[in-house]
Amino acid sequence: MTSSLDQFVNHTVSIITSDGRNFIGTLKGFDQTINIIIDESHERVYSSATGVEQVMLGLHIIRGDNVAIVGLIDEDVDNRLNLASIKAEPLNAITH
Repeated sequence: MTSSLDQFVNHTVSIITSDGRNFIGTLKGFDQTINIIIDESHERVYSSATGVEQVMLGLHIIRGDNVAIVGLIDEDVDNRLNLASIKAEPLNAITH
């Protein structure tokens, strides 16, 4: 997985963690255990009542054992989203 993350460095990514959180930011680095460093980041908190809230974080580290999915963000599409109008239930944590 680490070799495939090389192509995402210095690009905007979305990271979904095993506890159901969604982080967006610029991938700055990672190590062999997929500990991830993102900059200019925020967490998107989903709600079925109020829409998506963005919590600004700045430079953020996510432990590799908590990373479930890493994906590249199309910034043009993302900038056109009206997050206040998107209503959804938060993701549940992964249970083993």
